[in-house]
Amino acid sequence: MRDVLELACELIRHPSVTPDDAGCQALIAARLARAGFAIEHLRYGEVDNLWATHGSGGPTLVFLGHTDVVPSGPISAWRTPPFEPVVRDGVLYGRGAADMKGSVAAMVVALERFVATHPRHAGRVALLLTSDEEGPTNLDGVRRVAETFRARGECPDWCVVGEPSSKARLGDLIRVGRRGSLSATLTVRGVQGHVAYPEKASNPIHSFAPALAELAATRWDEGNADFPPTSFQVSNLNAGTGATNVIPGELVAAINFRYSTASTADSLRARTEAVLARHGLDWQLDWILSGEPFLSPAGGRLRETACAVCRELCGIEPEQSTGGGTSDGRFIAPLGVEVVELGPVNATIHKVDECVAVEDLERLPAVYAAICERLLADAVAAP
Repeated sequence: MRDVLELACELIRHPSVTPDDAGCQALIAARLARAGFAIEHLRYGEVDNLWATHGSGGPTLVFLGHTDVVPSGPISAWRTPPFEPVVRDGVLYGRGAADMKGSVAAMVVALERFVATHPRHAGRVALLLTSDEEGPTNLDGVRRVAETFRARGECPDWCVVGEPSSKARLGDLIRVGRRGSLSATLTVRGVQGHVAYPEKASNPIHSFAPALAELAATRWDEGNADFPPTSFQVSNLNAGTGATNVIPGELVAAINFRYSTASTADSLRARTEAVLARHGLDWQLDWILSGEPFLSPAGGRLRETACAVCRELCGIEPEQSTGGGTSDGRFIAPLGVEVVELGPVNATIHKVDECVAVEDLERLPAVYAAICERLLADAVAAP
């Protein structure tokens, strides 16, 4: 069946660079409405969010994805135009093929197949899509939708995020949690002056250097059985006027913690600020908490089901990982939802000539549909 490939190609043709959905969700909503889904459009600011549900009562299984993509970069660097899908040697090329319009297409097809087979199922299956996953703030996407769910007492039981989790083969890795992400803009103030008269100035680069060395050398925690130790990184550091004979008056650094459940955002803030104070700096920190760490527990029904499906349909024992960056699962998990991430191979995401194997793409709906079947087996009624 080529329906998933056709839908993936149609979605790729929509140049939906964050936060522009470019019509993707309208296309999907029309398909799911025909399949009997109730459709709710949740638009916040410039962001489109789609909430499509079938059935009533519980339990509720949600498939979560995003229709936005990162910019293509120089079009001339692509072998074929990024928003003109091309199948070449069994591989689909185009921006979003792997991250994550391929997964979104597979979710839609899986849900269509499931409700066609079980039109009177007792629980709910749902699809949640946003056009604000790849952006820097994620303020009006799933984060905002989760606030809406919380306000109206809506709490799904399970959530499958379609992020491209696999490493080399479909199903060889599922993510069962994610580290938290805590960022800050650090400003260290000095006194601008002439490089020939350092006694009349205060160089913030020099004063910050010992503090930076301590921060970089700090062992923040030891991690635990589910997470690696917390990491600290400086991603940008800027100071100076551009002139070689001027001591700068200010330094600005962008810092980030990817942290495990062995630490908290509050403890990391406090320890960082203590280091800066100990070094006698004139500093300011503006913190941004992108998401807390979350973990779907071993033995959880969704986690066990996803692993079993990968073993049986993909022929592989999946690695169960909490590595990588962040995903929109971090906004759903605090509602008390068990979350896993399962999708295609991630080798080309965000790259020029992004692609996904057509064979993997066409197998993915069966994987998602099998999760529906097994989780809702007790609730599914005969047609």
